[in-house]
Amino acid sequence: MKIVSEAPCRVDLAGGTLDIWPLYLYHPGAVTLNFAINRWTRCVLETHASPEIRLRSGDLEAEETFGSIDELQQAERPRLPLVTHVLRFFRPRSGLTLHTDSEAPAGAGVSGSSALIIAVASALNRLNGTRYGLEKLREIAQNIEAQIIRVPTGAQDYYPAMYGGVSAIELGPGGIRRVEIPMDLEDFNQRIVLAYTGAPRNSGINNWEVTKAYLDGSRKVQRNFEQIAAIASAMRVALEKGDWNETGRLLREEWAHRRKNAPGISTPAIDRLVKTARSAGALGAKVCGAGGGGCVFFLVKHGAKDAVSSAIERSGAEVLPVQVATHGVTVRVARQK
Repeated sequence: MKIVSEAPCRVDLAGGTLDIWPLYLYHPGAVTLNFAINRWTRCVLETHASPEIRLRSGDLEAEETFGSIDELQQAERPRLPLVTHVLRFFRPRSGLTLHTDSEAPAGAGVSGSSALIIAVASALNRLNGTRYGLEKLREIAQNIEAQIIRVPTGAQDYYPAMYGGVSAIELGPGGIRRVEIPMDLEDFNQRIVLAYTGAPRNSGINNWEVTKAYLDGSRKVQRNFEQIAAIASAMRVALEKGDWNETGRLLREEWAHRRKNAPGISTPAIDRLVKTARSAGALGAKVCGAGGGGCVFFLVKHGAKDAVSSAIERSGAEVLPVQVATHGVTVRVARQK
């Protein structure tokens, strides 16, 4: 059997870190906004008669082979921990070759790892016939990623990979719910620019430090999240109305509060890039993910996409052509001859 799956990466717009339990419980009506992008993670799984588990990563240029699933279970320091942990959970009954690839650059902050877990888990879900629904796969993927990175993980990164489109992730005591934000995607695609500034120099930047400060009682961090939660709710309304000037203003405001929580999220080079893009027609900008490098998202005025892109490239960053991915994870099965 041959199974091919793919899932899209994402850009976060507002309300990030609130999706980490239990932060959203302290902000009634909390919501995180993001959208899927047509940068894909892929998984090709092929079964074979041998009990061997053969793993290959195209983007990492790494591979590893285990004599059996039992040997994989016992591996202390696997070279490819992400797929190894997913295989440990699903524990397939046959030997297989699993080849993964990702179009997300190193340290991009566009949730390449979360999307890849969804892709791999979906392929193994089909192989095993376990029939987990998308929400259960999200729970599994989130828990597996926490095992890998050893700190709590948020929920938002999996939803673009699962559903595609533009999403409002509603977070509350009753659980988590994804609601699609209806909008003119053709218009929105003309207003988005994604720049890659390079892999972060400080790999230690992560949301856990901010979460820990919040739970430890930092009033500064707590007040910032009160503002971030309010901004995300207001941005949802602006997006639904297609009010781009207001969306841009809220994007700038969200970025300002996020920088207060984690000053290392930005760098002098990113600050210069944002200033340059504003002069060329950007309405607002924010670093994707944990920051310190990676990708910067820009919302631009109608008709200013080319000018902003050129200004970014002159500043030394790479513009990544992206559009909204209109669908989430797909799984295709082909019987081998």
